Amino acid sequence: MREFFGIGGYTREPQGAYSWQHLTFVGFLIISMFVGAILSGILLRKSEMKVKNRVLIICAISINAVELVKIIAALINSDDIWHTILHLLPLFLCSIQLITIPLAAFTKGRIKEACLDFVLIFGLLGGILGTVGAAQNYNAYPVLSIDNVASGITHTISGFASIYIASSGMVSLKKRSIGIAYAILSTFVALALLVNLTSGSTNYMFLMSHDGTPYSILYNMVGGNRIIYPILVILIFVVYIIIFYLIAMLVRHIKAKKQAEKS
Repeated sequence: MREFFGIGGYTREPQGAYSWQHLTFVGFLIISMFVGAILSGILLRKSEMKVKNRVLIICAISINAVELVKIIAALINSDDIWHTILHLLPLFLCSIQLITIPLAAFTKGRIKEACLDFVLIFGLLGGILGTVGAAQNYNAYPVLSIDNVASGITHTISGFASIYIASSGMVSLKKRSIGIAYAILSTFVALALLVNLTSGSTNYMFLMSHDGTPYSILYNMVGGNRIIYPILVILIFVVYIIIFYLIAMLVRHIKAKKQAEKS
């Protein structure tokens, strides 16, 4: 247990990104994520919203409980509490789910709809990129360590919530929710930029560098330009949201057209 929580520092060497240990671990998480979310969604699809919402409540409690354990372990092992806290803020794109999943579970009305949309749009992306794509984590820590296990579980919960929202029929993707979704994203992007620029040591939302993530494609494409690179990263977020809503609108239009033809 001391070794798992890294008390006194890990004595094991990291197995490395895309090692068989890394891929086996995240493969198990991803399979569990898809199977569990799809089966739960199908099982509860015809249930009342109150019943469907219970799964999201469990997700909201679980993701924050695991993250809390990770934070406590990090603080116990830290030689510099302030530095540790500075690097544990929920300002990564995936970390936003620590807040949006509870909002989706416990709020009502337009806020709930917008948060459901936000979790749907970014949850699965985080579930994949935060496990398979988290090369930097598996180069830095052993696979079976609190850092990687907690990160893997929280990202998997985000992906689970995203797939469950879609498979259970909780998704709305209404046009009126776009503004709230962008407000959520803009708030966190602004905070991430502020912390990155003032601290000089953080890289929230990977706006400063790619850190071994798939963002390396953009980073290398612009030669690491410190102005163009973060702008492109933010634009990807913006376009990604637009694509989801456009697809939803197109599907609704096709359905309405078919119904009109039948009548």
